[in-house]
Amino acid sequence: MEISTDALIAITVLWGFVFIYAVMATMDFGAGFWSMIYINKEKTKATNIANRYLSPTWEVTNVFIVAIVVALFSFFPGATFILGTVLLIPGSLILLLLAIRSGFLVFSHIAKDYEKALTYISGISGFIIPAILILVLPITHVEGFIDEVNGVYQLQLNRVFSSLHTYAFIAFAISSTLFLSSLLLADYSNVADEPEAYKVYRRDALILGPLSFLSTVSIMVTMRTEANWIYENMLNFLPVLIGSVAMFFVAGIALFLPNTRHKKTKGQPRLAVIAVTIQYLLASFAYGSGHLPYMIFPDITIQSGFTHPNTFRALFITYIVGFSILFPGFYYFWKLFMKDKRYVKQHE
Repeated sequence: MEISTDALIAITVLWGFVFIYAVMATMDFGAGFWSMIYINKEKTKATNIANRYLSPTWEVTNVFIVAIVVALFSFFPGATFILGTVLLIPGSLILLLLAIRSGFLVFSHIAKDYEKALTYISGISGFIIPAILILVLPITHVEGFIDEVNGVYQLQLNRVFSSLHTYAFIAFAISSTLFLSSLLLADYSNVADEPEAYKVYRRDALILGPLSFLSTVSIMVTMRTEANWIYENMLNFLPVLIGSVAMFFVAGIALFLPNTRHKKTKGQPRLAVIAVTIQYLLASFAYGSGHLPYMIFPDITIQSGFTHPNTFRALFITYIVGFSILFPGFYYFWKLFMKDKRYVKQHE
């Protein structure tokens, strides 16, 4: 099926926003979870590290979920209408949880008497949200999850939650959220010269890494039976998938290399974070390419849901101008909060 160049550029931009948000959000949500888990273990300073990372990042992360919604509505209005209809309930639940979590992250720094309770609510919602968000993927590629009844598209929740493929994605979302965040917090602890917190997060990453990998395998196994069309398409990008697996093992090896900052510990967490990010980028490319030409299988293709070419070109120029302004700000933010020694190594 032929796809216009404009439509291909539009879906690439949209998928880029999705990838950036997925990586940033998993680290953000996971940091909230670890802050909750280690709240009573003061000696490791693990919660202090998680909060120090979480405090400036959750606001920036939400910029990209807005960018995703705006890009989807602008570039693919036909698909947005159907997705907005069928995802009304799960989408509303996600927005509610995001609002609750954001509110509690603000008030946890003000209402000190309720800090622990607010931290628990933030932590719990932090792994529930990714589990619901990722359901968009199987819903768009498994035939039968969306039915057209009297001209109205309806989400068949009974089919969604009776599918092993759905639970494979949920397991992947939770394990990846905790794995990515533990890796980043290990790196952050290493830079902050907090060896005890580093050991904790390195240990968590070594446990969760294999679990995340197994959940990925379970997605492919269940995909073969429940959505064979995308499984076969992804096999056309087998070298990319092999590269993704190779990056996972590079990250694992990196965690056993000598640590240049602390001689008594092992691991190069920065190398592991980079390798895992590349791993997810390659896997995301294989999945996104395999999903073409459909946005919602089997009814909506990228081309059929695409906006008018003239509208796309005007919007695309607007995006280029907008993000040419925003990205220097994001870089400055990263440099200020993640590399500034006065912030990273601050003492309570």
